[in-house]
Amino acid sequence: MELLDAHLVPAVDGVAFGLLLFVVAAGLSLAFGTAGVLNLSHGTLYAIGAYTGAELSDGTWGGLALGLAAGTAAACVAGAGLSAATAPLARRGHLAQALLTFGLALIGGDLLIQFFGADELPVRVPEVLDSSVTLLGHRYPAYRLCFIVMAVLLAAFGTWVLTRTRMGAAVRAAADDPQMLAATGHSPRAVHTGVLAAAGALAGAAGVLGAPIIGPGPGTSENVLMLSLVVVVLGGLRSLWATFAAAVAVGEVQTLGVSVAPELAPYLLFAAMAAVLVLRSRFAEPAGAGHGSEASGPDPVARLRGRLAGSLRRRPGGTADTAGTPSGAGGAPASAGPLPGRNRAPAWLARLPGRAAWWRAAPLLVLLGVLIALPALLDAYSISLAGSALALGLLAVSVTVLTGYAGLPTLGQTAPFAVGAYATANLADAGWTVGPVQIVLSALAAAVFAAVVGPAVIRARGTTVLMITLAIGELTGAVVNQLKSVTGGADGLVGFPATQALWGGEGMLEESELYTYALAVAVAAVALTLLVLRSPAGKLLTGTRGAEARMRASGHPVGRYLLVAHICAGALAGVGGSLMVTVQQYLSPADVGFEIAAFALLAVVIGGTTSVIGALLGAGLIVATRDWVAGSWPGHGPLLLGVLFVATVYVLPRGLAGLRGGGSGGGGQGGPPPDTTGSPGAPGAPGTSDTSESGDQPPPAPAPTPAGKASP
Repeated sequence: MELLDAHLVPAVDGVAFGLLLFVVAAGLSLAFGTAGVLNLSHGTLYAIGAYTGAELSDGTWGGLALGLAAGTAAACVAGAGLSAATAPLARRGHLAQALLTFGLALIGGDLLIQFFGADELPVRVPEVLDSSVTLLGHRYPAYRLCFIVMAVLLAAFGTWVLTRTRMGAAVRAAADDPQMLAATGHSPRAVHTGVLAAAGALAGAAGVLGAPIIGPGPGTSENVLMLSLVVVVLGGLRSLWATFAAAVAVGEVQTLGVSVAPELAPYLLFAAMAAVLVLRSRFAEPAGAGHGSEASGPDPVARLRGRLAGSLRRRPGGTADTAGTPSGAGGAPASAGPLPGRNRAPAWLARLPGRAAWWRAAPLLVLLGVLIALPALLDAYSISLAGSALALGLLAVSVTVLTGYAGLPTLGQTAPFAVGAYATANLADAGWTVGPVQIVLSALAAAVFAAVVGPAVIRARGTTVLMITLAIGELTGAVVNQLKSVTGGADGLVGFPATQALWGGEGMLEESELYTYALAVAVAAVALTLLVLRSPAGKLLTGTRGAEARMRASGHPVGRYLLVAHICAGALAGVGGSLMVTVQQYLSPADVGFEIAAFALLAVVIGGTTSVIGALLGAGLIVATRDWVAGSWPGHGPLLLGVLFVATVYVLPRGLAGLRGGGSGGGGQGGPPPDTTGSPGAPGAPGTSDTSESGDQPPPAPAPTPAGKASP
């Protein structure tokens, strides 16, 4: 009884907080589970309601009612607008939706700050509710008790609408069988718009009523979005009451958990989210529904076998036919030696790259030339930005390896990036200032981290991978904020010794020196990455993404391939983190947060998801927009980045590499991202799309069937 008495107020607070999250998460679940829209701007819809309600609140019942009506209507209109914005992306999977809605969230957040100000707004409630009541011997805010009652009534009303009305039947039919709904004379498109409008209205109403609990201010939208995603994952998409229970549990962890176990509370939510997603993915079929289809084309394993066999049998003066037999002009068999009267070319000349190979390498050579010339063309500040772009570019290349080649779209690659960054900062602080040593040890630390979390990622597919990696990234962020002895906490790290380029050298302080060092490391890392991706190992990875079921049937250890790819991508991200610390000479949690993860994914989409060069160009464009272009329009960096997100999704569906015609991956060509179907709560939930991103996929080319294994 003493324990209950001591924690009664936090426990009731947890109920109120959880019910607020339930109202928000119900809208997010409705949009995702029914309309099939992964809405990363849902927190902004809450902020619209919260800001509107706070602005109109005057301490009277009329002000509260006016704020509730205006905030709900504004968020409802925004939800309907979101329906129109996502309509062109209906067949392009959830990755495009995630990027678009995140960009819209950046734009909306900037506009809200410009309109309402950057400070947190005070919220005035009616005088009757702005008081305390006695609850089992404790004083408790009357408004929160009133909110608990309103939230329960709202939950009951929503359940009644979905289960007992014709409108609810139409919504369920739109999720389960839109063709049948259309046959009854109802428009699935109208239902889709209505669902997103209703989801926006729920978020807006929650914002108005919940403003005294989670007030409008900087960071509100992101905080609400993350917590709502946790609720949706834990509760699933099938039952409002399951979502209700999950929301109350999350609310208790956020309030009661802080008072009972403050050292564990920051990790509990996203750890639970990751655990639920991993367990659900364990019971799902590992063969990639989003990784290709049996009817998608000829067997890629057999195709690669034929290619490799033909290349081994190919000789100068003839080409291999489809059976692998060398043939000369007109299909006649080639002679065993050189034709009479003709000089045979030297063997070393035949091994030189052909014109097509040089043409494919031209963009990389041009980019390298431009990067080498930058110090002579730019001022010191711009050179430092170029160094930061190289660090972000390596992070983007690691995302390319996972998203474009392995088919594992990730929003958590900043986790190994952070490991590499903090490893370098602590190594420098301990006196290990030699650059190559920092790079190798940071890459090793990031690779070990990726090996530990890899088994939780590689089993899942599609949107579930996005959510698992997001949870891993947020857990890493919680560790960064809590482990102050290593990371400096929210204050970050600064003041550590400068890095030496080589043994016996001086610490690098000039921007040009730092940039040259970053460029040398980036060139080496990218060259090694390209070498691996164009090797048989890279072909195996591409084949795993393109025809996973056939790869498994032919005896290939697909899980092992994906784990190795995850570890190598983690090491590459660790190198990027090390470079970032060396170039910036400081490190803060914002440098390794969710926003940076979204930027890296955007850089990959800008360049084309299988283009290493495109990822580097995309990272450069993002850094230039965020730090250089925004410098001429102070305070509007998020707005400019949001516009970049939106424009990229609409204008460059295949990225910059797609402008060259798409095609195989490697270093220059880019194809669309793999399909990101499924749901965070239940893969394959109704309302999700099973189609991949529009455009031609790069042709899969796995390695030959292992000896002793039957060909599929």
